[in-house]
Amino acid sequence: MVLATAGLSVNALAASHEALIAEVYGGGGNSGATYTNDFVELANAGSGPVDLSGYSVQYLPGAPTASSKWQSTPLTGSLAGGGRYLVQEAAGAGGTKALPTPDATGSINMSGTNGTIALVTGSDPLTCLTATDCLADSRVKDLVGFGTAVVHEGNGAAAGASNTASVSRAASLADTDDNAADFTAGDPSPQNSGDTGGTPTDPPSSPPPTTPPATPAKIHDIQGDTRLSPLNGKAVSGVTGIVTGVRGYGSSQGFWVQDPNPDADPRTSEGIFVFTGSATPTVKVGDSVSLDATVQEYYPGGQDTGIQSVTELTKATVTVVSSGNAVPAPVVLDERSVPEQFAPQAGGASIENLPLRPDEYALDTYESLEGMNVRIGSSRVVGATDSYSELWVTVQPDQNPTKRGGTLYKGYDDPNSGRLMVQSLIPTAQQAFPVANVGDTLAGTTEGPLDYNQFAGTYAVQARTIGTVTKGDIKPEVTAKQSSSQVSVATYNVENLAPDNAQTKFDALAKGLVTNLRSPDIVALEEIQDNSGATDDGTVAADKTLGKLVDAIVAAGGPRYEWRQIDPVNDKDGGQPGGNIRQVFLFNPDRVQFTDRPGGDSATAVGVTGTGADTHLTASPGRIAPTDDAWTSSRKPLAGEFTFRGKTLFVIANHFNSKGGDQAIDSRVQPPARSSEAQRNRQALVEREFVESLEKANPKADLVVLGDLNDYQFSPAVTALTANGTILTDLVNTLPVKERYSYVYEGNSQVLDHILVSPGLKHDADYDVVHINSEFAAQTSDHDPQIVRVKP
Repeated sequence: MVLATAGLSVNALAASHEALIAEVYGGGGNSGATYTNDFVELANAGSGPVDLSGYSVQYLPGAPTASSKWQSTPLTGSLAGGGRYLVQEAAGAGGTKALPTPDATGSINMSGTNGTIALVTGSDPLTCLTATDCLADSRVKDLVGFGTAVVHEGNGAAAGASNTASVSRAASLADTDDNAADFTAGDPSPQNSGDTGGTPTDPPSSPPPTTPPATPAKIHDIQGDTRLSPLNGKAVSGVTGIVTGVRGYGSSQGFWVQDPNPDADPRTSEGIFVFTGSATPTVKVGDSVSLDATVQEYYPGGQDTGIQSVTELTKATVTVVSSGNAVPAPVVLDERSVPEQFAPQAGGASIENLPLRPDEYALDTYESLEGMNVRIGSSRVVGATDSYSELWVTVQPDQNPTKRGGTLYKGYDDPNSGRLMVQSLIPTAQQAFPVANVGDTLAGTTEGPLDYNQFAGTYAVQARTIGTVTKGDIKPEVTAKQSSSQVSVATYNVENLAPDNAQTKFDALAKGLVTNLRSPDIVALEEIQDNSGATDDGTVAADKTLGKLVDAIVAAGGPRYEWRQIDPVNDKDGGQPGGNIRQVFLFNPDRVQFTDRPGGDSATAVGVTGTGADTHLTASPGRIAPTDDAWTSSRKPLAGEFTFRGKTLFVIANHFNSKGGDQAIDSRVQPPARSSEAQRNRQALVEREFVESLEKANPKADLVVLGDLNDYQFSPAVTALTANGTILTDLVNTLPVKERYSYVYEGNSQVLDHILVSPGLKHDADYDVVHINSEFAAQTSDHDPQIVRVKP
């Protein structure tokens, strides 16, 4: 994903609301800071109160990557006319003065020098990662980028933020939607709804609260026998252990400590993460330390996402007792120590207060080892190295293997307990992260603390020592060539293809279509962006995108395809804001003919006319029920009518609603909620109604329904669309079980893309998932294409 660097235009977020972000401070608890906590202060520029229930304050790092997540703090209560409202965020290790009593409290660890804060309606984390995208999100009511933040309003971010300086609006609360003009740096001056606060030098308005004494504790006392610390929020003292790993980069720096003298309870971890924020730790692996700190349960991405928490220590005073000590012996993670069962089931409720049962459930095993030194031996890679220097292995070598070395995702009740992410604590200048494909082996020893990854929401070995890659034998596949009597139909999600993508991407896609798919007669493409890509300038045409792709196909030795598609209404089909992604038919005019029938546009529904062999579409191309609520902010199915050797073939290209918003497999809620299913289920039923009308008009109609359905072959949406196989056959189910996948996510090889055929085509269908992307570190798209060869 390319991240835009331009800011929002002046007045892009017009001040139609009265609640504003008045002050932002991310230096709380950092070196030199007076205040112990980060904070965001809101102000009401109007005279009437603003109800903040249903609002949130959200934070994004200043230089987001494609995996960056907004963190959210829900708000409650109201903001009085002319009043202030104080949101307290995470504490650092330094600082001497507490904030005034906050009106809302969160645990976001903000950078002291750069980042973005947004005032948002609703508490669901934003998904935008560029200024342009955030402008397009109507939930954003105010936005402040500070330092060198990519996402900001106007011509520049607010300057001057530091460990000792906040950025704040003038007393007039002027809002020109230009952060650089509206905000200036100065001493932090937090103020709450009770008008208490001010600068650090102000005398307190009342005696400071009495601080309760710290509790002497061992690490296992802090971790406890559930997912939540019994000492959460309390100050602890005399916490001792050996440093087993140091993370000295990013906005979540810190180190792991493990007590070499464990208790007798296997449920209580002996390791813990000590958070230092943006301050680089000064300890080294092997240091024996004593800590006075505060216990915190940190929910990466916000508590309302369903993600598990990380028990950690903050505001730590560190005393190094000795150095050069041996780290505690690692716990070996393998098929003997990690249970087959994944997680306890709680009927959709949280499991975080349940006593851990590490001998029964893999999630409980990993949680009981949170922060501890672990080791994996030579392990099969089940998720290729990605652009963020992480890969996935399995410690259960016999668990649902695919034909090519991955781990097959077979059902909601079988998430594959052996999957583990591997990251590295070793500086890349010292040792490059290994590049591996699915089916390779991460050989030798990989050892380090077991963490709960803040972005993926899953357990990860933070490798202090990392193995080497032994290559497997998988290669990009090449499908068979269709015979003269077969028409070949393919689907390919080309991942936000836009004219400004590198020519190498167009060339690689062309090679995949020509060489690996053998120049299909018809191709349904998903995620074709408009001519201006992610720039949200009202452009909806995509002829430049398609022309560049077709030219690349010709250069690769393929046919000069023609295309048919329908421009969407601007910003109404979801996907990357401004991109206007859509499905497109490519077809080889030397092999098939497209039946052009006028009348299809972005808002007109295609229908069925005639009966028997005289059955046709009312428009070709046409969109299925484009104004139905099922397709709100989602792609509308594209239907087309083709002829091959005098026979009519109907094709429907799809890209159903994404899984965004679903809780992670490793969620503290079990089973995790799949909230995105509701819209896909509705989409499936709407499309099924159209398919049934076509098959009713002509029971012998030849129909191919294909594309990225964003759901599994066993999902309610896909089984509803096929009517449990009675009106359409999902061809992935005809493959051997070990070959049923087109996408690899978090080490699970799974199905998101499908080709479905009508009853008359299923017996002679020659179907293939062509693995050229998802299993490889070098990917042109994150999806593998599929193809079917049939005789209409």
